[in-house]
Amino acid sequence: MKPVAFDYCRPPDVEAAIAALRGAGGAGKLIAGGQSLGPMLNLRLARPALLIDISGLPELREIRDLGAHWRIGAGVTHAELEDGGTPLGAHGMVPEVARQIAYRAIRNRGTVGGSLAHADPAADWPLALAACNAVLAVHGPRGSREIAAAELMITAFTTVLEDDEIIVAIDLPKPRPASRWGYFKLCRKVGEFPVASAAVVRDGEASRVFLGALADRPRPLPGLARRIAQEAAPIDGAALLQAVAEAAPEIDDIDRRIYAACLARALDQAMRP
Repeated sequence: MKPVAFDYCRPPDVEAAIAALRGAGGAGKLIAGGQSLGPMLNLRLARPALLIDISGLPELREIRDLGAHWRIGAGVTHAELEDGGTPLGAHGMVPEVARQIAYRAIRNRGTVGGSLAHADPAADWPLALAACNAVLAVHGPRGSREIAAAELMITAFTTVLEDDEIIVAIDLPKPRPASRWGYFKLCRKVGEFPVASAAVVRDGEASRVFLGALADRPRPLPGLARRIAQEAAPIDGAALLQAVAEAAPEIDDIDRRIYAACLARALDQAMRP
């Protein structure tokens, strides 16, 4: 199939892009890498009246060191984070997560902000950035606001973003020297979306644990995070199954074991010295 007819514009800056979105009255769509939106257009799952191309906006392509955190422009590609030619080389989790996304051809074009806004519950960035305690910088006609990455998604392909708002950057806290992380996903085939995934950041009282690839959004496991922070006794399989059951009570026993196995692998990475 081919897309329905739409108008196209290439705004010179973020403010012009916001104005175009607002003028479209909810019928506009942003496109940057197009790795998710392109297929949706061809299948007519998305039918915008106006396509707004923000791929060339330089203000979305920067990575800046702001002291306590890095600011990653929403238009930065997965491949740019994977290749390590940025200050984020000191944050091992982000380049490693980028390296595991789909295939290199997709990573060359796909963007961090696009993945977040698309809000596929099986995608890597909603899960990983929630575990990293990242915050999204969002601009719209009513001004700017911040959204915690863990609070962005409402359910599958649905976010708290308004129709005329744009994610312009992701503020990623710098990890402390003693912090550790783990990230694991189970894919039936390399490059495909996972059937289960888990992310762990061990950082004392700020430890965080999330499950991904669920039906709606990444879900936190605060009880398990507290156990990690308190350096309690080793966490056995039964405790992991219980934690998964509390976070996702709707999944069946077989899936619960799959998620617990992903969680065990991510925890093993995070608990290493």
